[in-house]
Amino acid sequence: MGSLPLEAMMPLNPDSFAGESSAVVDFLADYYRNVDKYPVMANTQPGTIRKLLPEAAPELGDSMDRILDDVQRDILPGLTHWQSPSFFAYFPANASTAGFAGEMLSAGLNVVPFVWTASPVATELEQVVVDWMASLLGLPERFHFKGGGGGVLHGSTCEAVVCTLAAARDRALSKLGHEGILKLVVYASDQTHATFQKGASIVGIPPANFRILRTSANSGYGLTATIVQRAIEEDVARGLVPLYLCATVGTTGLGAIDRVRELGHVARRYGNSFNLPLLYANHPYGDTKYVEMECAMRSQVTIHAHLTINNQFL
Repeated sequence: MGSLPLEAMMPLNPDSFAGESSAVVDFLADYYRNVDKYPVMANTQPGTIRKLLPEAAPELGDSMDRILDDVQRDILPGLTHWQSPSFFAYFPANASTAGFAGEMLSAGLNVVPFVWTASPVATELEQVVVDWMASLLGLPERFHFKGGGGGVLHGSTCEAVVCTLAAARDRALSKLGHEGILKLVVYASDQTHATFQKGASIVGIPPANFRILRTSANSGYGLTATIVQRAIEEDVARGLVPLYLCATVGTTGLGAIDRVRELGHVARRYGNSFNLPLLYANHPYGDTKYVEMECAMRSQVTIHAHLTINNQFL
């Protein structure tokens, strides 16, 4: 193995950065001009990409032109094109110029603000944005940083679920003792995102204590208070401790909306933490379901709300 050329020791060269970045932007712009021409689902077999790539990572990088040629030839055919106008699965993942430019700025500045001193303005910017979101949801002052509340921005729904479950678990165990984790029960509907069950497992909730409650067409496949209350009463009678109720505004499978106002009252009655994933949550100004959601959230003592947001708002 010979010595590496000097340019290989400069992963970001200001002299070539602008041109290479422009090539990527042009590539993506062309992709979006033609995204409707790609088949939505990849027509490929498992293991295809491994056969196309070398066994070991290259010692030196390629030119940006060659890299983009490889992406066009080998990567795009293996993608499910979430940005296609014919893609209707899961939840909206619409790209935007604002979202793309924001990610470029974030990657380019490349700070790691895990504590305030590591990058003060990044920490404070997160607090401001979280307060903006609390205001958009109509939450009371106590949910804002400036009111003694606050929150955190996560990179995915799964991260948010794990964080909120861990917070609820620790709050309960501070009263029950650590052995009490075997008594904690969480509740969700059969339409709730799969990440919730995974998150419960990660934070130590016994699988036998995860309640998947059936919904029906009669309620638009939304979770109702009657179903939840019946399940909670049965668990309390067995000496278990209701911990966490997950309601959803816009499930990924059917776009169902749980009866959040009713569920909020049930959660309050039994001391549950109340989690509200807003998966189809482009801000619903004036929507009656939004008013119902706001009322439910205002009624709670402990609320964990997380949103999957169309990034054109960011």
